[in-house]
Amino acid sequence: MNLKTFYQKLKNTEESIPEPFVVLISNATADGGKPGVYTEVSRRVAARLILDGSARLATEEETLAYRKQIEEARHAAQQVAAASKIQVMLVSDPSGNLQAKQGPGSSQN
Repeated sequence: MNLKTFYQKLKNTEESIPEPFVVLISNATADGGKPGVYTEVSRRVAARLILDGSARLATEEETLAYRKQIEEARHAAQQVAAASKIQVMLVSDPSGNLQAKQGPGSSQN
């Protein structure tokens, strides 16, 4: 295939993709490409991968499911990050003395 034909096909494929970012699903390839891997890429990258035969556009249902899964993972990561924050409150005695508080059942000397 000559370059002019390749780039014309690339341009046509890119123009046929309506959104700036799309979800692709990888195909098995001779060089070890793993099938079924979801990826969100730009229109230009998507066109190249589709022309190479290494990926296909995800259907609308597959795209919605993928984006929902990503949103759930993002939400879970935010919850973990929020839970790992430690809040410390330092309260001083108005007289400037620091006193250690002991729990019930312990005796002070």
